[in-house]
Amino acid sequence: MATFDYAALDLRGRTRTGTVSAASAGEARERLEKRRLLPVKLAPATTASGKVSDRRSLLDRFTRKDVTLVTRQLATLITAAPLEEALRTIGGQAEKPAVRRTLMATHALVLEGFRLSDAMARQGDAFPPLYRAMVAAGESSGALPDILERLADLLEREQQVRSKLFTALVYPAALALTAVAVVIALMTFVVPKVVEQFDSMGRELPTLTRVVIAISDFIAGWGLPLLVLSILAAAGFRLMLARPGFRLRFDALVLRMPLLGRLIRDIHAARMARTLSIMVNSGLPILEGLTITARTVHNRVLRQATETMVASIREGGSLSSAMKRAAVFPPTLIYMATSGENSGRLAPMLERAADYLEREFNTFTSAAMSLLEPMIIVALGGVVAVIVLSILLPILQFNSLAF
Repeated sequence: MATFDYAALDLRGRTRTGTVSAASAGEARERLEKRRLLPVKLAPATTASGKVSDRRSLLDRFTRKDVTLVTRQLATLITAAPLEEALRTIGGQAEKPAVRRTLMATHALVLEGFRLSDAMARQGDAFPPLYRAMVAAGESSGALPDILERLADLLEREQQVRSKLFTALVYPAALALTAVAVVIALMTFVVPKVVEQFDSMGRELPTLTRVVIAISDFIAGWGLPLLVLSILAAAGFRLMLARPGFRLRFDALVLRMPLLGRLIRDIHAARMARTLSIMVNSGLPILEGLTITARTVHNRVLRQATETMVASIREGGSLSSAMKRAAVFPPTLIYMATSGENSGRLAPMLERAADYLEREFNTFTSAAMSLLEPMIIVALGGVVAVIVLSILLPILQFNSLAF
């Protein structure tokens, strides 16, 4: 379905602009006329450069951050205004063309009688499947404002987790890259100049100095070929990840890593608990929610575990027993889920479990990052000290021989 930009006159003679989704220009005109708008200009949607294109640039996408912001705005406005007006208001004030285009197209479909979830489903991959399923559950139960509020809280928590990870990793990554660059510069430019001076003296150099010189010669001679080989290896590894068997083994290896594996499992468990809590509160069947969630899990081992949970529940098992069978969730989450099922308070217990896991994740991340930074600094200092010592040892040796 194509998207068209339009300019039209309403019944009061005012000019209206926006976008409309239709299979053809004729169908787009018919849709505008059904909305009591007289089209005066209709053209295929254009990119910022003015060229017609169905592909969106990297800077013109409806991102997860945009979904979070739109959900919070919609949850706020829908309590005081009709859904159509809320969509039009948010879309009209959006700065990004992709957000404006998506929301105005959703608004147009809602005006034509589509449910909000169905209108969102027609916007490609802008709104995730689980998101649309929860919106549909809210529409069916008449609790759409409450569902949007909980969705906004969920998306904001996920955004905070991603931001925390990014912020925590930026400084260590920059520090590590700087350390590598400093060492390469020393070994490539400084050490060879010093070697020239030592060669002119014609004396035997200390073992440490000879080792550093050998490493320097290796970097100078094979640095560029190794860089090209590393790039090719990375490209080949990316292609291998496209194979299901290799990807499954790699994801299993990642989960077995002492720190990273725990981090990934805790993030997945917290997200799963929070999502299940919202699904139970919204009246969405857990089986349907888990089926949709399984397709959104990137780690193949965790995806298989989620699919195992779906099969277990479909056979009549409980949520807690399905979690035990999956064997990837922390004992705390399983215990809380069991308690929630026994007491009839599954949603609150899952929410408490999610809060606990998120606090544990934040504590673990803060501790790990606080240790990583000094470790990088100590490692860089050690390497630089070895290089400096390898230069000073021959100088001290020659001075002692001179006396």
